[in-house]
Amino acid sequence: MNEEKLIAILRLQATKNIGDVLAKKLITMIGSPEQIFRESSKSLIRIPGIGIHLIRELLDKKYLKKAEEEVKRMQVYNYSYFLDEDYPKNLRQCVDAPILIFKDGKIDFDNERIISVVGTRNITTYGKKFCEGLICDLAKYNPIIVSGFAYGVDICAHKAALKNNLQTVGVLAHGLALMYPKLHKKYVQQVNQQGGFITEFWTNEPPIRENFLRRNRIVAGISQATIVIESAKKGGSLITAEMANSYHRDVFALGGRAGDTYSEGCNNLIKTHGAHLLTNAEDVATMLGWDVQKVRSEKRKEPTVSLSVTEQKVYNYLNEHGKQLIDVIAFECKIPIQDMAAILIEMELKSVVKSLPGKLFDV
Repeated sequence: MNEEKLIAILRLQATKNIGDVLAKKLITMIGSPEQIFRESSKSLIRIPGIGIHLIRELLDKKYLKKAEEEVKRMQVYNYSYFLDEDYPKNLRQCVDAPILIFKDGKIDFDNERIISVVGTRNITTYGKKFCEGLICDLAKYNPIIVSGFAYGVDICAHKAALKNNLQTVGVLAHGLALMYPKLHKKYVQQVNQQGGFITEFWTNEPPIRENFLRRNRIVAGISQATIVIESAKKGGSLITAEMANSYHRDVFALGGRAGDTYSEGCNNLIKTHGAHLLTNAEDVATMLGWDVQKVRSEKRKEPTVSLSVTEQKVYNYLNEHGKQLIDVIAFECKIPIQDMAAILIEMELKSVVKSLPGKLFDV
């Protein structure tokens, strides 16, 4: 993208009362972002919804100066224009999606299985355990896990994705030069290596309250489905669920006991048909039509280290069938159980298998 076009896009973003919906309308009707600012006031005022006061804002040179300054700051980051091929497909379908997003890390949106996981910042032990188990069980489908990088459910989801070698994306309510909350800075490098961050906010934009609400539409719009783990009667995750429903995306909610503060929001979502009841990973896979065998064949690769004949046999079995109990692996591979433990330990040291809770193993 040439600099004139980029400055024009940023200028549109900066202009007061020019939101993403109107900006797209202008681009579509006039032909390009840069052409908008070559038009005369007489030409612009013919466009429905554009009045003289809005034209004055649009042509105000102060926004041009801001855009030129931002171009210099954002040079270390990647970005995607809403008409570019690398713009997230799901997000592009949303009428109010940002015309420009900024990216950091190694995000690959070619994977169409994208799940947003949201919920309360005050996650309970029940919610944490369910969130970790859910993402562990979803790992065989190789989805991208999206969340808001905040306290509670958000960071739990990101950490679980990292643990299960899944790509994870943090949608930020501020610019990429900052990090909020500061406590989560320790996870930034790993997230960038195994996914990354996106935002619509300029490089040094601080995390003000209004930004979090705007951020929620990206969390909802970028995904196939939104999962609400826990929520009080009111909360940002319920707004995200509402937005996901407005985009005609599936919403799932973890039910809880009546009277539990942080289950009330989820229970209400389910009761009012705003979300499917979520009990396990298969609920998500079935509703979204994922084919586990096809997904596993796409995800799995041959080991990069040398394996013995017996180790290769175990690897092939897990590669085809997914995570299994040690007893099942021993039986199916016709290996004595007393030998199986030692074989799996050796394979784990070679980083070709991983042990999971409950005596489960996977490749």
